[in-house]
Amino acid sequence: MMAYSTITDIKDQLSEAELIGLTDDAGAGTVDAGVVERAIADADEEIDGYIGNRATVPLSPVPGIVRKMSVDIALYNLYARRHDSIPEIRDKRYENALKFLGQVAAGKITLGSADPEGNPPSSSGIALMTSAQVMSSSKLDGF
Repeated sequence: MMAYSTITDIKDQLSEAELIGLTDDAGAGTVDAGVVERAIADADEEIDGYIGNRATVPLSPVPGIVRKMSVDIALYNLYARRHDSIPEIRDKRYENALKFLGQVAAGKITLGSADPEGNPPSSSGIALMTSAQVMSSSKLDGF
């Protein structure tokens, strides 16, 4: 399975020193790519858990918004493994990702133009047709 985001996407969000601090369990002074890949894999599983009822997962191609959600969730995961207190911006982005994914799962919003289910998503529900009729005082005579 191809990941929704990459270590390069993660490095675009953090300094090298920060990423080393979050991943270097062995004290080698370098980024542990395996730790980053695990955080991304966990993020992608979380994403699939939300949208799997609405789209075939894993998504391919990966919509840009899903890549962003993968990065935000993976960063949250990296901070959570090291710190009791997660930086507010990482916590907020994680919460926003979950809200977004919940709305996608509910069919309230789409994954954008690359949505595999269409934009807007196709519906298997029953179509409801309604008509409106304007009521005037002359139509209400006799009631």
